[in-house]
Amino acid sequence: MKIKIQNLGVLKQAEFTLADLTIICGSNNTGKTYAAYALFGFLFTWERILSIDIDDRIQQLFAEGVIHIDIQEYIKQSQKIVTKGCQEYTKKLPNIFAAAPEKFKQTKFDVIFDVNDINLKRKFEYEISLPSGGIFSLTKNDDSTELVVILLVQQKKVKIPTKVLKEIVADALKKIIFSQLFPKPFVASAERTGAAIFRKELNFSHNLLLKEMSQTDYDIDPRELLLRGYQDYPFPVGKNVDFTRELERISKKRSFLYNEHPEVLNDFADIIGGEYRVTSNDELYYLPQGEQVRLSMWESSSAVRSLLDIGFYLKHEAQLGDLLMVDEPELNLHPENQRRVARLFARLINLGIKVFITTHSDYIIKELNTLIMLNHDKPHLKRIAEEEGYQTEELISAEKIKVYIAEEKYIQREGNQRKTKCQTLTLANIDPEMGIEARSFDTTIEKMNRIQEAIVWGED
Repeated sequence: MKIKIQNLGVLKQAEFTLADLTIICGSNNTGKTYAAYALFGFLFTWERILSIDIDDRIQQLFAEGVIHIDIQEYIKQSQKIVTKGCQEYTKKLPNIFAAAPEKFKQTKFDVIFDVNDINLKRKFEYEISLPSGGIFSLTKNDDSTELVVILLVQQKKVKIPTKVLKEIVADALKKIIFSQLFPKPFVASAERTGAAIFRKELNFSHNLLLKEMSQTDYDIDPRELLLRGYQDYPFPVGKNVDFTRELERISKKRSFLYNEHPEVLNDFADIIGGEYRVTSNDELYYLPQGEQVRLSMWESSSAVRSLLDIGFYLKHEAQLGDLLMVDEPELNLHPENQRRVARLFARLINLGIKVFITTHSDYIIKELNTLIMLNHDKPHLKRIAEEEGYQTEELISAEKIKVYIAEEKYIQREGNQRKTKCQTLTLANIDPEMGIEARSFDTTIEKMNRIQEAIVWGED
């Protein structure tokens, strides 16, 4: 899946492909977070913004009791459906970024994909029912290209409006066709530490709004009232706030990592040096390893707070095929823990969770380079991996990674004949033997080394 952007923040024209591990690195104010937030917003809302037109076959359903819908017919239209949805999504970008609409007048956001990536060899079952019994069933067998809709009761007993039924069938088609292309996203924004600290205050403010809604006059739109608390936040930050407020409910769930790969959670516990705990009365604590104390988020280190969302996601929410998006994973972390987080990400992509990060961290890039370089069947590499404590599950293939550098570069913008210098995303070279070529960091490091060498040897 390829994302194409025009006139989004400082990014004048850019594109990037979503890989198992996607990295955008670069200097401050170069558009990294804009690209990440725009992608998250689309992946979170695509089911609502994509539109599939269901024709009059619903009347046939009422007449004959069953209809067979050829899914291939809609797959042929799938890119047009997504392109039209992207146009609608672009109109919503001011809400995604909590910014003035004027800033997005020239913005374009497009998603391009290969239709051949759509796999119909998956089963789908859904039934609309009431306590008295089923009304409709929607079924697709794993060896079929048809969606079968069956009326389970007499037509005169059906109380669902035709428009609603069309929407239900359209939603089923969208899930069958597009859910495999667009992973379910989870985002940890750079503002996540604030949400961790002010969690109780956010809960209080939310409850106060709900109370005000219950007492307000009916001539005031309750939705406007509820949105007062979030309208100044970018959409991904608002989702972080929601997630943090709901930790007590979330903590009752179990991720596939919890059930099948507890060793990953143990490694994460080693990174933070303890574990998070939510009590039955919704109090959040951090429990350091080997100590009989529990600390509030105020009392805990900034590193513990910065990894809170990721920790709860891994333990309680993560599922195969998800996309974990982290803005600045190095936030508040010691270089050693930055290395360990890089290894954690590598394990996740090898287990089937995609990862997308924006970063300034040379430590994370270098550690990923090590994981790429060690992933070869050579005796000396196996010896180094064993001596340094690297596990096979942490080693990654260069083919699974895409790295983009946010920078100014001469490119040919759409509609222009000549190349112009503008802010864009440049695909970095990744060598299976030498790793990622990250000029964004290399230039700075080389300059620092040159200055220090001059200081040490300049007198001679």
